[in-house]
Amino acid sequence: MQESLFTSQKLYPCSAEALYDWHARPGALERLLPPWEKAEILSTSGSISPGSEVKLRMKFGPFPFIFKAKHLQAVPNEMFQDIQIKGPFAKWSHSHFFNQEKGGCLLVDKISYRLPLHNFLPPFVLRLVENDLRKMFIFRDNRLQADIMAHEKYSTVPLRLLITGASGSLGRDLVPFLTTGGHKVWTLVRRQPDTARNEIYWDPEKEILDYQKIPEIDGVIHLAGAYIGLNRWTKKSKEQVLSSRIKGTRLLSETICKMVKRPKVFLCASAVGYYGNCHDRITDENHPPGTDYISEVCSRWEQSAGAVQSSGIRTVFMRLGIGLTPRGGALQRILSTSPLGVHNSIGSGNQYISWVSNDDIISAMLHILATPDLHGPVNIAAPNPVTNREFMQTLAKITGRPSIFPVPAKPLLLIYGQMASEILLSGCRVSTDKLTNSGFVFRHGRLEDALRCMLGRMI
Repeated sequence: MQESLFTSQKLYPCSAEALYDWHARPGALERLLPPWEKAEILSTSGSISPGSEVKLRMKFGPFPFIFKAKHLQAVPNEMFQDIQIKGPFAKWSHSHFFNQEKGGCLLVDKISYRLPLHNFLPPFVLRLVENDLRKMFIFRDNRLQADIMAHEKYSTVPLRLLITGASGSLGRDLVPFLTTGGHKVWTLVRRQPDTARNEIYWDPEKEILDYQKIPEIDGVIHLAGAYIGLNRWTKKSKEQVLSSRIKGTRLLSETICKMVKRPKVFLCASAVGYYGNCHDRITDENHPPGTDYISEVCSRWEQSAGAVQSSGIRTVFMRLGIGLTPRGGALQRILSTSPLGVHNSIGSGNQYISWVSNDDIISAMLHILATPDLHGPVNIAAPNPVTNREFMQTLAKITGRPSIFPVPAKPLLLIYGQMASEILLSGCRVSTDKLTNSGFVFRHGRLEDALRCMLGRMI
């Protein structure tokens, strides 16, 4: 019976052993799933060892389906194979071959597949599948190449790390990135912890966090905080946003200081909103905080880490730009709520957006962990900020949707009030010289390249 064969190969700057180990570690599947795919991992077992299985919930257009695969064989540092045992294909077999070459490891992926009624399908259907596979592997190759280069540079010494906010859109990218690099991660959770998954209970509202439950760690990455949202702010929601950041940061900071052996570095999330509305002025870390609500949140957020700062632990405040991923945050909201599929600029359209891809945020975190000279505030945003108008025009170009007329400011202010004034209509254009001068290299320096990668529009 006829079937199709898809092949991809890529040379990676590492040994076959290092590349095989990356695939065998927790988080590999999460890193290889394209962000534009509506895929959810439901269960995994046994890494890539024979007999292990993975179950995903996926979509083809508007149609959901379950994909379940099983690993049949694995030869360490040489190959492993998985097959579909439930899913949309009549047959699916994926073999991964690791070939040691002079310049690194050549990874060869071979997928043989057959669709239902494969022999009778019109050619365009098979071309659609082939194009989807090509897009997926272009993305996988690019991300894996960048991940491997980062780990070859920064992950030669595995770290033991404690992370808060691991369930957020940024945390869901960060944890797999770290674990595939060989680092060991513990996460703080607000529900019943699963100790087998290195989870530790905490409750910032009730000031509950037992320092004796925290193992010996090298560093902390603190991301937790209530989502600031893109709805009209109320007095209650503003208090919740501020309280979640202050209480959580203070509790974590003071708890760490009680540990017999303290971590060497503490990374605390903040935001470029610290600076307030800077219009088109380029702003670096020496700029004072703004005077609006967002600035107050960021300023008091950073001040809440006073205990860990004064203890002598190297402390870095990561002033994050607008993180971009179609799996959450601002980009997901724009893609899902654009009226009639139109990407309109907002207000004057001249307000600057200091954007950054999630992959660059998590790579910058690893860079900061491994760069002892970095401390204090560090702007983490792409080196080429754009105006709101440029952002929407670029997004429209990539998605093939129109960008016609701007949304006027007055209706937004009427509907969303202060939130519209400080987020939608406000601008911030930050300098990233402190980060780049320390040796960090961005994966996505240009907005169009970043969006094409995230949305699967490379071909």
